[in-house]
Amino acid sequence: MRILGIETSCDETGVALYDSEEGLLGHKLYSQIALHSEYGGVVPELASRDHVRKLLPLVDELLADCQLNKKQIDGIAYTKGPGLVGALMVGACTGRALALALDIPAIGIHHMEGHLLAPMLEAQSPAFPFIALLVSGGHTQLVRVDGVGEYRLLGESLDDAAGEAFDKVAKMLDLDYPGGPHIATLAEKGEQGRFTFPRPMVDRPGLDFSFSGLKTFTLNTVVKHALDDGLPDHQVCADIACAFQEAVVDTLVIKCRRALEQERMKTLVIAGGVSANTRLRERLEQALTKIQAGVFYARHEFCTDNGAMIAYAGCQRLLAQQNDSLAVRVTPRWNLEDLEPVGNGCNKNT
Repeated sequence: MRILGIETSCDETGVALYDSEEGLLGHKLYSQIALHSEYGGVVPELASRDHVRKLLPLVDELLADCQLNKKQIDGIAYTKGPGLVGALMVGACTGRALALALDIPAIGIHHMEGHLLAPMLEAQSPAFPFIALLVSGGHTQLVRVDGVGEYRLLGESLDDAAGEAFDKVAKMLDLDYPGGPHIATLAEKGEQGRFTFPRPMVDRPGLDFSFSGLKTFTLNTVVKHALDDGLPDHQVCADIACAFQEAVVDTLVIKCRRALEQERMKTLVIAGGVSANTRLRERLEQALTKIQAGVFYARHEFCTDNGAMIAYAGCQRLLAQQNDSLAVRVTPRWNLEDLEPVGNGCNKNT
C-alpha cells in the first residue's frame, strides 16, 4: 500500500510517500523559519497562507522525484491535530479533497503519534513495548507505548514545555528563532560549572515536568549580569546557555531513567524537535548504558515536523482498515490516550 503523508500542523510543510513493502520512497519539506523569524515566533495566519502556497507544488515535486503519478497513490494520511487550527485545515482539506478525487481512503493522524513512530523509519528501530519521551514544540511527555495506538501517559509538562523554554531563553539572549539549535551552538562555547541552575521537580516523586521556574531563574541570571546594552557579554551568555541546557538535559535524563525503572523496561524512544539536541542524546546514552537500557531516535531531518512520520503512521492505520469520514475535521487539542489501537499494521521499518 502506497501512502501520501501530509504534515501542516505548524510552520513546516511536509509531504512524503511511504510504501508498505518498499519503505520510504521520498519526502519533501519546506520550512517557514525565515518567514516567522522576524516576529520571534510563529504567526498562525502567515503559517496557514504559506501552507496553501506550498503544499500542492510540494506534492507534485515529490511525485515527480519518485516517478509516480497521483493515480498510483493508495491512501492519504494528513495531520489532524494537535496544532494550529488554520494550518491543520489546509492539510486536512487538501488531503480529503485528493482522496475524494482519487476515490481512495484518507485518515487524520495525531501529530505526536507521528513523532513517536518516526524512529520506526530507521534501519535500527525499537520493538514494542517501550517508553517514549516526546519533546516537540509545546509538548514534553513521557508515554508508555505497548503498540500502535496503545499509549498511556506517564508524565507531562505542567507549564512550559522544554522546546518552549529553549525558544524563550534564546529570546532573552537575543538569539534567532527557533531557539533550540542556537542555544545548543552557543552552549558549546560556555564554561560548564560557571553557573548552576535548578533541576525542576527531580527532588519529588512522579514523572511530570515544569520548566517555567527554570526559565525565570535564567532571566534573573541574564539581568544580574547585563551590561549597558541589556545583555551580558558574549562569554557570559555562552555560560548561561550552557547552564540552562545542562539543567534541561539533566531533568529529562533523570525522568526518563525513572520512567524506565518504574515500568520495568529497557527501551527508550526520544522524538520531536528537542530530540535532535546532541547533548541530550549523549547524556541519555551514557545514563541508559549504566542500567543496560537502549535509546532510539529518528535521524535529524525527521526530528522536526515532516511528512514521512505522518505517512508511516497512516500506513499502520489504513492497513488496519481505519479511515475517516468525508467530513473535514481537525482537532487542535487531542489526547494521545484517546487514539484507537491498531494491530500489527505494515510492520515495515525500512
